[in-house]
Amino acid sequence: MVNRLNGVTLYDRRAFLRSVASVVAAVTARQVYASDAPSGKDPLLISENPVIVQARNPALAILKPSQVDLQHGLELHRQSLVFDSYGFAPRAAPDGAALTAADAAGATDAELQDLREEMGMIRAVTDLTERAEFEEAMRCSGVTCIFQNAGEEGQSPERLLKRLARFTYLGDMLREVLVRAATPEDIELAQKTGKHCLYLTGNGVPLAQQWNTVEDELNYIRTFFQLGIRMMHVTYNRRNMLGDGCAEVANGGLSDLGRAAISEMNRVGVIVDVAHSGWRTSLEAAQISRRPMVASHTACDAINHHIRAKPDEVIRAICDTGGLVGICCIPNFLGRGGDIAALLDHVDHVVTRFGIDHVAIGTDVSHTSQHASAPGAVFANRGKRRDRFEALWPLNALGGQWPQAASLGWTNWPLFTVGLVQRGYSDEKIRKILGENILRVCRAVMVK
Repeated sequence: MVNRLNGVTLYDRRAFLRSVASVVAAVTARQVYASDAPSGKDPLLISENPVIVQARNPALAILKPSQVDLQHGLELHRQSLVFDSYGFAPRAAPDGAALTAADAAGATDAELQDLREEMGMIRAVTDLTERAEFEEAMRCSGVTCIFQNAGEEGQSPERLLKRLARFTYLGDMLREVLVRAATPEDIELAQKTGKHCLYLTGNGVPLAQQWNTVEDELNYIRTFFQLGIRMMHVTYNRRNMLGDGCAEVANGGLSDLGRAAISEMNRVGVIVDVAHSGWRTSLEAAQISRRPMVASHTACDAINHHIRAKPDEVIRAICDTGGLVGICCIPNFLGRGGDIAALLDHVDHVVTRFGIDHVAIGTDVSHTSQHASAPGAVFANRGKRRDRFEALWPLNALGGQWPQAASLGWTNWPLFTVGLVQRGYSDEKIRKILGENILRVCRAVMVK
């Protein structure tokens, strides 16, 4: 079925990817660019959206897939349950006029940042152009489910509620295409019905911060589970009351409260996530967790030494819980060119050392609307501001020049699958990497 919204042709995900696969046989194995075919008609580009095109071209140039691998990869992607083990729904362009008006009315830096974030998260509900952009990016990715970042970094329940509210709203308002999944069965149903869904994760463990009893401090874990949160970060870069983050030099491990928090998360049915935790914190969490746990968006330190990567000792401990590591799409964390080939190298390392059941892809990136740089969306930068408390990033931890970084674009998920086909993985193994592994963890941890 085809319909049109603001001049953009909309297809359902299955029909669209099916059409891509059917015409791929006509494409040669050479590198394909937008100029190779009439605008918008190249099957590899999916659409004329420049953000999507500018991601696809460098990925194709790196992979150089044969016609057979390309066709098989796209068809397999279409058929598979694709589950981003940590990521972000497509981000809408901000309303520059509304931001300017808020600034003129005296809004603080914090208010403006909050407004800008809210626009990026929910404007697909209120603006038809941004809704078309949102749906197009979701379809082009072929992603069934995103383990959606739905909690602002920290431990304050009030702070963690903001993103949770926004993505609850997004799912409630876009029900024709987007489901807010509460159980693993909801995710499977979304795939069967050709929809997309969000499974929600918080970027912190909510604490009462009254310091009366351990039980009272951890009571919000159950509350947020009831609100839909299915995974929580133990720490985020810095040290908190539960343990040391990945950027703390001390690498002090879990606190007694942190151990109690992991026990409570196991009891309630919340997945323990140590993606931003220090190595010792991650190791100790894995040693005491009674249920599968994850580092949802990370990399392998054996390939590229970085504070956000995990050494083999930690990965082994996580795998021993029945859990997994999700390989991210952040160039600095991946090293080796910081491109789609580097992503696949890290996947290969986990599979070779720890087995096919213990790896996923947790992109940690999102598609950003092509309209984000349009004149009506631009809001003047107010200049340098102090770093937020949580942003404890050592010098050059996020910087660097990565010419092929665009090849890791979020809408390139179908090409991640093509790359796995090229590397000789069987269809069964690719399905595990794409989504079945993280779905298995979700099932194992869910308490009913």
